[in-house]
Amino acid sequence: MALAYNNMNKILIIGAGHSSSTLIKYLINEGQKESWEIIVADLNSDLAIKKTAGYSNAEGIKFDISDTPASENIISKVDVVVSMLPAFLHIEVAKICIKQKKHLLTASYNTEEISALSSDAKNNDNLILMEMGLDPGIDHMSALRVIDKIRSEGHDLDTFETFTGGLLAPNGKDNPWNYKFTWNPRNVVLAGQGVVKFIQEGRFKYIPYHKLFRRTERIYIPDHGYFEGYANRDSLKYRSVYGLEDVRTLYRGTLRRPGFCKAWNIFVQLGATDDTYQMEGVDELTHRQFLNSFLYFNPHDSIELKLAHYMGLEMEGEEMYMLRWIGMFDEEPVGIDKGTPAQILEHILKKKWTLSPEDKDMIVMYHKFVFRLKNSDELKEINSHMVVLGDDAENTGMSKTVGLPLAIATKLLMKGEINARGVCVPTDPLIYEPVLNELESVGIIFNEYEVN
Repeated sequence: MALAYNNMNKILIIGAGHSSSTLIKYLINEGQKESWEIIVADLNSDLAIKKTAGYSNAEGIKFDISDTPASENIISKVDVVVSMLPAFLHIEVAKICIKQKKHLLTASYNTEEISALSSDAKNNDNLILMEMGLDPGIDHMSALRVIDKIRSEGHDLDTFETFTGGLLAPNGKDNPWNYKFTWNPRNVVLAGQGVVKFIQEGRFKYIPYHKLFRRTERIYIPDHGYFEGYANRDSLKYRSVYGLEDVRTLYRGTLRRPGFCKAWNIFVQLGATDDTYQMEGVDELTHRQFLNSFLYFNPHDSIELKLAHYMGLEMEGEEMYMLRWIGMFDEEPVGIDKGTPAQILEHILKKKWTLSPEDKDMIVMYHKFVFRLKNSDELKEINSHMVVLGDDAENTGMSKTVGLPLAIATKLLMKGEINARGVCVPTDPLIYEPVLNELESVGIIFNEYEVN
């Protein structure tokens, strides 16, 4: 039986995919305590209905953001909207929310286009809370808790580095990449494109895309081993977000297991991650032929030999083995009719990098703080890290770490405990302290330690 809309205590969650699982369960459970009604909406109405089955305070419906009148009608009947749509669609949701005078929360990056709506949101007494997930989200909140403490004690922050990775938990199985998709596969394939910007010891540094996966940093996480990190696109914009205009080093990056970046760089150097043009004859391509598309023509040399020669690889080396493992040399049809190189590569990788039912993912976040003690030239370093394991392929670590901070903030807003208005990110202790405290209560904890 459909819920009756009454304009009181209603939350609309848009998007019912894997990353929404924890968010939906949390808000339904909290809604049962608070007499809130939860509407889960998705383009696939069957998925939304499945996620709400068995709950008296929840309903699954169809939602198509391209149908503006229908979207406005649905949003007009709720109090708070939580959007888990792809990031580029949030602007459309935000415009409708402002028009209908509704609050909006998302886990995605804030944009200039959405920031431009801040005055209108404030005038309507609405909050648009962006970057309330994992990265961005938990990274901001956990870092600022330490940074604000350092500053409150009169010390000067010299260096802040932060890395996050959505990885595969160690399971003893043969996967030389130690990786599967735990987030949007397209974002993984396109990661790092453009120019990377950061500041290191007072000097601005830049890494072009074709060099990015060669410039990695080795990071040790106690009890979890070694990881490698590569730089995110633009660390410089976070100087103003964190109030670190005078910091000498600011670097944000992504974590992978050692060996990943060297192998991934093969795809970058070949041009297989290019998303700017459509390839021809895709419906007849095999994995092997796709790889061969980027290599020189020689009717006598094998594709393996050409690739090894072009990339300076050993024929029986680790990178060649990693490519074999994901089936790049197989005469298996790609399985799509058209696409860019990046889209084709994504489709191939999904065959081996999609989580199996028994797989568990692992979220790792690491912060490094170096600061100069008050009235002293002495430097002190503090590191902190968080590791969260998924339960299975449905209740993933990614779903927990993206969904829970967003869900907790939604609860706080519904209960009148967040009073901010306009377009915001969670850099205010009035937002991040209660969220981090509740995350700790469910095991999402940062281990903090001094480094000598």
